Order: sequence, then structure tokens, then C-alpha cells
Amino acid sequence: MKLVKHLANLGYGSRKQVALMFREGRITDAQGEVMYADDPLDHDNTRVDGEPLDPPQGLLIALHKPVGYTCSTKDPGRIVYDLLPPRYRLRSPLLSNVGRLDRDTSGLLLFTDDGALLHRISSPKSKLSKVYEATLASDLRGDEVELFAGGTLMLESEQTPLLPAELEIIDAGRVRLTLHEGRYHQVRRMFAAVGNHVAALHRSRIGGLALGGLPSGQWRALDEADRAALFNA
Repeated sequence: MKLVKHLANLGYGSRKQVALMFREGRITDAQGEVMYADDPLDHDNTRVDGEPLDPPQGLLIALHKPVGYTCSTKDPGRIVYDLLPPRYRLRSPLLSNVGRLDRDTSGLLLFTDDGALLHRISSPKSKLSKVYEATLASDLRGDEVELFAGGTLMLESEQTPLLPAELEIIDAGRVRLTLHEGRYHQVRRMFAAVGNHVAALHRSRIGGLALGGLPSGQWRALDEADRAALFNA
């Protein structure tokens, strides 16, 4: 792949804009020597305005999504891509979020531009559990732990019962719920099915990967150890 196309795919601009960056001498090697568009591709040795290149294709990102952001590229309000570097929205292949969180849910959200990895994370065959902390509007009635674990609970408008889920009571108004599937607004609908309402919802873990101390609104690129943890819950 030519350097011009590589930089364009990373979101640094259109091919025309990147070609201009070369002519302006903004593309150099690690030693500061000016590079040319027809130089061999050497990602780790290439600099833009003196800065190393963004990670190449195969990027996996963890974001601590705040409440009030939507997992969309077109919503007129605040979107999760606003929390990433602007050029990340221009990458090709597209940097896609893996498993949505609704506007009123916070917590761990993953992004990748690797289609095979996205499919692996999303596929039910991977059996990646998801852990949520919920604040409830009303006290538990007492049978929710057994009901959620039984594998018989039906959601409204669905014909297949939910897989067993583990409910842990943190205190009178807060619970931790571990799911092994991902249905539309599943946590909120589960508590609605038992006459309760989720006042606040937060996802803390996917598979073996925890949100940890990542501050709200911040993100980090995941390394190989993180990826291994994700699939080794």
C-alpha cells in the first residue's frame, strides 16, 4: 500500500490532502527526514508533524461512555464519536462500536475497525458475558434472583425465554446483573417484567475486560493482554 493511501485510511485527510502534506514536508521519518509519497510503507517509522501515526488497522478501543451520548454517527445530539479524536471518524475501514449502549446508559463500550474481531465479540458463540450495575426505582420484591436465573423469563413481544442471568444484590436499591446474551434494552425490560424500573444503568465489564479506573468520557487503545482478558473470562 502506498503511504498516501495508508495515511488517508487512518483519517489524516483525503488522498489529495495527504499528498499536499507530503509536498509541505509535514511527513517525516523518526529522525526528522522528509519522506515522499512513493517511499516504502513503514508505519512505525513515519511521523505526521513530528508525531507517531495512529495505530494501524486492527485497532480496538475501550471507552467509558457517559450518560447523554448516543452510539451513532448521525444523531443531532452528542455522539460517542465526539469523545474520540476527530480523524478516527474518517478511518477506513470504519471504526465501529461493538454493542450499543443507549443514551441513558453509561459504561464500557468497545470500538474496532477489524470486521472479524467485531463479529467475534458480537457473536453469541463467543459467550461473552456482560456485567451491569443498576439503580432501581423500587425495592426488589424478593423472587428476582431465582426468576432471572431460571431461564424461563419472557420479555414482552418475544417468544423465546431469556438465558439464565445472575443477579447480585448490592444494597436495597442497587444490583449487579450478569447477562449471557444481548437483547434490545434487555436489563431495563427484565426489571420492567417484574414491575420495577431502572433509574440508572452502567456496564462495568465485557467478558473478562473490566472498565477499571478509566474516567468517564475517556478512552484507551487496548493491547494484546487486554484482548486476551476479553476472551478469557
